[in-house]
Amino acid sequence: MKSASPAKWTGMVPVDDTALAVTDTGGSGIPVVYLNGQFATQGYWRRVIAELGPGWRHITYDERARGRSKRSADYSFEVAVRDVDAVLAARGVDRALLVGWSYGALVAAHWTGRNPERTLGAVLVDGAFPYDWLDEAMEQRIRKLFRRLSWFLPLLRPTGLAPRMTAEQQADSNIEVGVISRERELAPVLDAITVPARYVVASGTSFGSRGDEQERIRTSLDKVTARNPNIEVSAKVASNHGAILRKDFRAVADAAREVAALDRGGR
Repeated sequence: MKSASPAKWTGMVPVDDTALAVTDTGGSGIPVVYLNGQFATQGYWRRVIAELGPGWRHITYDERARGRSKRSADYSFEVAVRDVDAVLAARGVDRALLVGWSYGALVAAHWTGRNPERTLGAVLVDGAFPYDWLDEAMEQRIRKLFRRLSWFLPLLRPTGLAPRMTAEQQADSNIEVGVISRERELAPVLDAITVPARYVVASGTSFGSRGDEQERIRTSLDKVTARNPNIEVSAKVASNHGAILRKDFRAVADAAREVAALDRGGR
């Protein structure tokens, strides 16, 4: 007798000192876990989800202090990776496809490398580039930017457009991304991925970048794909970093389909 497919569910998942707002569409399709940009919310994925359609099981959640999730004493990258486990366990998912944008791509890369038996593969959307972009000058630039935004962020929090983190906490998180993105830190993580991983790469700038900085960072993928045959670039799209999920959601959905097809073919 077949077990019933999981029903649609929306609620809070307790973890450590906080609780995460989670949405699970349920159903018997391939589970896809969507990992947000650094200060984004699960709503950013609606176009990708609509494009893939109801034949997939879509699981989204807000990270700590983002969206409807609660505040925490810990906003480190390591807890962001561990929170994936908490969400999967709460929803009873043993194996999933991870799709991450920006910060979420870093989370997806780390989680996939650590849990190859639990993932069908990963789609990394304009993030997880192993490049040494953080130096002392850049760190000061980040801190200055968030200090300047500090008066404005509280006005945005009630709308859900800004996290319930202080400007200093946001700056610290951004700087931590620079540390874990360094080639000596991230390249071994990517080299260790043994399941299909596909990048969808944007064009142009991202928030806070200047000139061709972002395009130079993206060139680091050439070494990655040359070393690891499991990793390929699925698409290079015209939209910039901030608009990619809005304007090129079809490319992201196509990459998910590609990874899922490779998993089925490898069974």
